[in-house]
Amino acid sequence: MLDRADVDTDQIIPKQFLKRVERSGFGEFLFYDWVRSGEIELETNPILVTGPNFGCGSSREHAAWALQDFGFEAIVAPSFGDIFYVNCTKIGLLPVILDEAHSRAVAEAGEARIDADDQTVTFSGGVVEFEIDPDIKHRLLHGLDEIGLTLRREAAIANFESSGGADRGPVTTAL
Repeated sequence: MLDRADVDTDQIIPKQFLKRVERSGFGEFLFYDWVRSGEIELETNPILVTGPNFGCGSSREHAAWALQDFGFEAIVAPSFGDIFYVNCTKIGLLPVILDEAHSRAVAEAGEARIDADDQTVTFSGGVVEFEIDPDIKHRLLHGLDEIGLTLRREAAIANFESSGGADRGPVTTAL
């Protein structure tokens, strides 16, 4: 567990490493200052449990990229910075909101299983449910980012473009 509240995106990935726009290659710089000073030790694990207001501060996408590149698939916390939360969901990193007691219990259990479909976290202390927006859940379960969602509407877009964009009313397609 990263037992800290208000972890800022600048602490997740410091500014000196933001010179690229690719999503990969940032994991080695995750929590750079804290790791290098010996304040924390990072272990490879698909789940990071942390304190409240994780990912607050600036809106850098690199913070979510670094966490995912390091190997995290889900972040469990009592709360998240709003923009950080959205950035996670856009790249397939699952942010799970659990109250502080359940977050701590998951961390103390040492291992857990998160089921995004059932919206549950299972650990040696029990099972706890979490909420997630249905659209975000759909995107995460189907590996869809914004481009993937757009491509699912490719035929409707082509049809609209070929018709000269005439006002034909709403265009609907199945997700």
